[in-house]
This record gives sequence, structure tokens and C-alpha cells, in this order.
Amino acid sequence: MTSRITATLRPPREAVRARAGVAMLFLTNGAIFANLLPRYPEIKAGLGLSNIAFGVAVAAFALGALLAGLTAGALVRRYGSSRVAIGGTVMSAAGILVAGAAPVWFVLAGALFVAGAMDSITDVAQNSHGLRVQRLYKRSILNSFHALWSVGAVLGGIIGALAAQLEIPVAMQLAGSAVLFGVIAVVAKPLLLPGVEPDDREPAVDSGITAQNLRWRPRLFVQFGALVGLVVIAASGAVVEDAGSSWSAIYISDSLQSSAFIAGIGFIAFQAMQFLGRIFGDGLVDRFGQRMVARTGGVVVFVGMGVALAFPSVPGTIVGFGLAGLGVATLIPAAMHAADELQGFKPGTGLTIVSWLLRVGFLLSPLVVGAVADVSSLRFGLLVVPAAAVLVVIFASVLTGRVARTVPLD
Repeated sequence: MTSRITATLRPPREAVRARAGVAMLFLTNGAIFANLLPRYPEIKAGLGLSNIAFGVAVAAFALGALLAGLTAGALVRRYGSSRVAIGGTVMSAAGILVAGAAPVWFVLAGALFVAGAMDSITDVAQNSHGLRVQRLYKRSILNSFHALWSVGAVLGGIIGALAAQLEIPVAMQLAGSAVLFGVIAVVAKPLLLPGVEPDDREPAVDSGITAQNLRWRPRLFVQFGALVGLVVIAASGAVVEDAGSSWSAIYISDSLQSSAFIAGIGFIAFQAMQFLGRIFGDGLVDRFGQRMVARTGGVVVFVGMGVALAFPSVPGTIVGFGLAGLGVATLIPAAMHAADELQGFKPGTGLTIVSWLLRVGFLLSPLVVGAVADVSSLRFGLLVVPAAAVLVVIFASVLTGRVARTVPLD
């Protein structure tokens, strides 16, 4: 009897195999773009760009993602999330390679635009597939996928920082990474679940705004009110992540006068702590619920970056970016999961909308930070990070509380 019960608790074999394939996709997605980030100071200086001009170029990535993102749901439903994720990964790597070799500003911005468009489609597809696998596991595993994204980002950041220190040409470095991580993504294909996305979702439980017992509120208002709250949380997470990726190296190298390698440590610290938060995130979510974890994360981001900006120093700033990465770790996965579980939408629609609109954070953040930096200082521009943390604490009520689950074995 015991062995029979244990067998029913184990996830299906195809789910275990697909989990490994999705992990490979998240790893490559994190690594491809991160290879470019430590080279930002070199690219900015080489093209002679001001902070606002550089911010506009970086925002082109988010603009491309914003314009292309709404196509992701339809592509996933028609072609399947596995095919879309792998195709988008390869095309995104090509865009990043062109951006790194850009001789002038408009080529840099155009290549980042294309890379962002492909990245947004890949993002929806790999998360959609990850949520398919999570439903087979019957417990939270989405944060573990995002943890592998952070591993890829740290790996890419280390490669970029070392290449910058060794003065390896940007194009040569990015060509090598595009081949390496593109091959890993293609190899993941046989491991993934077959077919297109089934509508096997379960309704969200114990959500502060979407609970079924709120009968006095019109159902449509409740659904879209919850969606708006999830977009705010995801976009706030995007603002924090953009600060860690786009501006940490520039702030530490220019404002705090550090070397190229030390400047890259800020981004690495951000991603390493984000990885740590995501490794433990699934267990914390299962125990305390998305709402409590998100609110606690918002407080950590506010305190970490607030203290770092109030008392600027290289070690303190690296610690501040690290705490920001830790606090933001589960925010975007939580918003995506909750959006995908919203009832009244076609499969993938809620996830697509949140994934699309969170790009507003990636679009506006570099523009705002760059503009403030040009008229004042980058230190003041980075105040958007603690401001975003406050929004997370306020809107976390739309996320689910603690949910009782039957926990299967790995």
C-alpha cells in the first residue's frame, strides 16, 4: 500500500524530463543577454553616448519586447511553447551579437529592438511550458526555473566581465556565446512536452482580490482589477531588474570610480542573490504564500538599495544590488503564475498580458534613470528602485496567500 501511494505522488517521468529541458531554456535565456551587460560601459564610451542617449538605446530592447509581446500567446497556441521558445532564443542571440558589434547608435538601438522582441516571445513561451510542467508536479517549481535563469545571467555576467578585463573584442565574445547557448537551447527540444498548450489550469485560491466569495463585485471588474495589480507587481520587478542589469556597472565604474571588473561585480551580485532567492523561493511560497513572500521581498529591496544610495561606497553598493536581487527574486514568477491561473481568459492570455506589460517597466526605467542622471546624477536616478519596492508592498494583496497542497516527490 505504501509503495502504491508513493508512486502516485511522484511526478510523471515525462514531467521530470521536461523540467530538465525547461531549465536549459531558462539558463540560455539568462546567459545570452547577460553576456552583453558588462560591456555596456565600453560600448557607451566607444560610441560617445550621453546617459540619455544610452538609456534610449537600452529602452529599444524593451520597446521591441512591448510591440512583439502580444503575439506570443497566439504563437504559443498555434505552434507550441517549445518550438516558439527555441526559435526565439536563437534569434535573440543573433540580435545581441549585432548590438555588441554596432558601429553607430542607431545600429545598437535597432539590434536591441530586435533582440527585445525575440526575448519577449521566448519569455512567454518558456514560462508557459514551465507552467505546464508545474501543473504536472502539482506544487510550485516555477521559481526554480527562474533560478536557472539567474544562473545563466551570472554565468553570462562573469564571461562578459572577464572578457572586458582581458580586452577581448565584444563581437568575438558574443559570437562564441551565441553559438554555445544556442546549441544548448536546441538540444533541449527532445526533452520538452509535446503538442500545444492544453487548458488544464486550476483556479487561483485565496487571492486577496480575486476570491470567488467577493460576489458583490462584478466578475469582470474583479478579473481585470487583479490583472492590473499583477502588472504593477511585474513592472515594479522589471524596474529593479533593469537597474541591476543596465546601470549597476556604469554606476560603480563612473560614479564610484572602480575598475571594469569590479563594476561587473555589482551585476553578478544582483544575479547571484536573485538566484539564491529563487532556489528557496518555491519552498517559501508553498509555506507562506506568494503575498507574504512578495511583501517581504519589497521591504528587502527598499532597505538594501535605500541604504546603498544614502551612503554610497563600492562595497555598500554591491551589497545593495545583491539585496535588491534577493528581494525581487520571486516577484515576476509570482505575477506570471497568478496571471496564468486567472479564470475567464484563454490559455496563455493572462500570462501574455502580464509578460507584455511588465516590459513597460523595462522600457521606462532606463529612460527615467538616464534623464535624471543627465540633469542630476545617476545616484538620484536609481531612486526608482526603492520607489518600485513600495509599489510591490502596496499591490501584493492581489497575490495568493498560503495554499494547502499535496506535495509529490521528485
